[in-house]
Amino acid sequence: MAAKSFFVEQVSLVQRRKGLEKALKFVRKGDTLVVTKLDRLPRSVPDLVKIMDRLEGKGASLRILVMNLDTHTPTGLLMINLVGSIAQFEREIMLELQRAGISKTKDEGKYKGRAATARARADEALTLRKVGKGASEIAQTLGIGRASVDRMLKDPPA
Repeated sequence: MAAKSFFVEQVSLVQRRKGLEKALKFVRKGDTLVVTKLDRLPRSVPDLVKIMDRLEGKGASLRILVMNLDTHTPTGLLMINLVGSIAQFEREIMLELQRAGISKTKDEGKYKGRAATARARADEALTLRKVGKGASEIAQTLGIGRASVDRMLKDPPA
């Protein structure tokens, strides 16, 4: 039986994907990178192409369990590219609809945007600073991010 290595990752859309990077560095000739669903691997069609190029460059293939697709075969490679293109198209349509909805609610005066969280606590942060608390301690006390505290201390609200 062949040895198996597992790389697990659960990050947001914008975070660096260290697990994927480790897996792509680790993969060797004849290996198959297995993922559960295609939408969990690339962030876009160009990203899918880059991942596929890296795998092909190392002599490895990709397998998507839910779709029972394997890029080791010509048909599997074709299907991965088609499905990836359709997924990106769906995402672009969804974003377009979202932008239209936001625009409409703004025109109607109903759109408020994301509620301010850290800035609403600026006075408390400045008070804590005046009594000698450091930025990390202020962040912990107020339950806000350290970077938010740093921004408030650097540029306090008027």
